[in-house]
Amino acid sequence: MHKLARLDHQFVWHPFTQMRDWLRREPIVIASGRGAVLWDIHGREYLDANASIWTNLHGHRHPKINSAIRRQLGKIAHSSALGLANEPASLLAERLVKAAALDKSGGAKQSRHFSKVFFSDDGSTAMEVALKLAYVYARRSGLSQRPKFLSLEGAYHGDTVGAVSLGHIDLFHKTYAGMLFKSDRVMAPYCYRCPFNRAKPERGDARDYRKCNHECLGLVEQKFAARKKAKNPYAALVVEPLMQGAAGIIPQPPGWLKRVAELARAHGTPLIADEVMTGFGRAGQDGVSACAEEGVQPDFLALAKGMTGGYLPMAATLTTQAVFEVFLGDYAEFKTFFHGHSFTGNQLGAAAALASLDLLQSPASVRGRRKLRATLGEELQTLWKLPAVGDIRRVGLVAGIELVKNWRTRKAFDLREQVGIRVCEAMARRGVLTRPVGNVIVLMPPYCATAKQVGRMVSALSEAIEEVS
Repeated sequence: MHKLARLDHQFVWHPFTQMRDWLRREPIVIASGRGAVLWDIHGREYLDANASIWTNLHGHRHPKINSAIRRQLGKIAHSSALGLANEPASLLAERLVKAAALDKSGGAKQSRHFSKVFFSDDGSTAMEVALKLAYVYARRSGLSQRPKFLSLEGAYHGDTVGAVSLGHIDLFHKTYAGMLFKSDRVMAPYCYRCPFNRAKPERGDARDYRKCNHECLGLVEQKFAARKKAKNPYAALVVEPLMQGAAGIIPQPPGWLKRVAELARAHGTPLIADEVMTGFGRAGQDGVSACAEEGVQPDFLALAKGMTGGYLPMAATLTTQAVFEVFLGDYAEFKTFFHGHSFTGNQLGAAAALASLDLLQSPASVRGRRKLRATLGEELQTLWKLPAVGDIRRVGLVAGIELVKNWRTRKAFDLREQVGIRVCEAMARRGVLTRPVGNVIVLMPPYCATAKQVGRMVSALSEAIEEVS
């Protein structure tokens, strides 16, 4: 075993990993990367098929982002945002507000546009900020003196205590139940396994052949009606726009987001959009926010993962002037937002994020993502020939392939069989790296991936499924 692998085994505790299994074999130790390719310490080459856990946008060692970081290093790496401002964070805040306020065609600003940005470190902290802001806003604006949040079944919004309280994945969250505050849950639109879907399984995306009466929307409406009857509106509705990630790469049918946003507005409930995964063109088309795909403007927008192009940990929570103003007052009133992080507004992260935004919004990148979406969609169709493939769901450049025992009955594999894990291990032996969500294999290529590389990702997945099943 390589010395670095031994050191890892001796000292490192990995996230979301059963360490007893981890310690039984030599891990892949990544040494370098370029574009969509990674190399380990033995010189073996791999394709980065999940964008380094959903973070990398433009590829590894991108020259423009590298140069931006070097330029900033020549000035300063970090100074505090407590009592001080800095150039790249100020510029980035302006860029994010303007980019997130545009409609899907890049046209006029929508009515409820953002005006303020609060920087933090990652998706969990971005959601903690949104949660705290919404809680205080509900109390100070008179919306509710006993604020409560509504989120979706299968929701995952991070691993800090507030974010976990919004989550509804027992596998991840039940262990910590005694630490959490109670939040309400409502049915998510999981078309493939929806109890209201009367359609028999077909070889296609379940959203396209479902037979239902949109009962999931009716259940959301019932939740709001119950709170109205109790005269205690929700402090916020919390959703991942267009697609839930950790729930199993579950996409919402067209129009669902727009309708639930309208229901929230009708009941005076703010909307928190968790775009930690879906933002920056990943699930949407060309903009920063996937919400724009359905003309939805949330009251809070949490951004992270791809914000710096996958280079540095940085996140942001965008909100409106109305929210900002409930925190204003004389010093002695103590209305200040008492929350912050040591590395809030970090200059290196902001410099990387500005360079990433330049790339994201360039005409060449927009054209490239459009071609890549089409290529990914075409390649995925080749997987329907495999009996173990139950559903293939894709939104933008996020794809989830659900593996089942029997596609005709949708019978699922038991998680203890580790089918998703074993398929990903078989893919790694074929030079393609990704990580499953249960029995769902995730494909999320960096935007720089070529058609040939995407083809290799899908063919490796196909061979791995055949090997394991």
